[in-house]
Amino acid sequence: MKGGRRGERQEEEQRKAAMAALAAAPAHLLSDLWAASGLPDEAEPVRGPETGLVTIRGRIGGGGAPFNVGEATVTRATVRLPTGEVGHAYVLGRDREKARLSAIADALWQDPKRRGQVEARLLEPLRARLADADRRRREETAATKVDFFTMVRGED
Repeated sequence: MKGGRRGERQEEEQRKAAMAALAAAPAHLLSDLWAASGLPDEAEPVRGPETGLVTIRGRIGGGGAPFNVGEATVTRATVRLPTGEVGHAYVLGRDREKARLSAIADALWQDPKRRGQVEARLLEPLRARLADADRRRREETAATKVDFFTMVRGED
């Protein structure tokens, strides 16, 4: 029984990681990779895509009392594939196509027969490009780093 729960938790973590990569992707990159992947994009919309607001909460210092920071625009979509899998997606902003493609990717990922295709054709290239962009951003930031030091001059 515990092995089953452990497997479910592991699959849940993998699905979260997949959805995090899709949410972090720029819309144009996701569209380009999707077009090149050859993955099917036909799905019945169950909900949305629809755009709304969510309240952002925060804590001072990470441990203080929670407070409302503000609001963010979010677009969500839920789709059903012809084979019955249901996928969900929430993305920051108003990009309905990104939300729809992310929901389809979630539904395809849930099918064990298609999971490998989604990982190899969409998620791995997406993660590689996101990591490359992050590396370049870190290099650009490191190039502007200034080291300050203080010299102590005797005892005053």
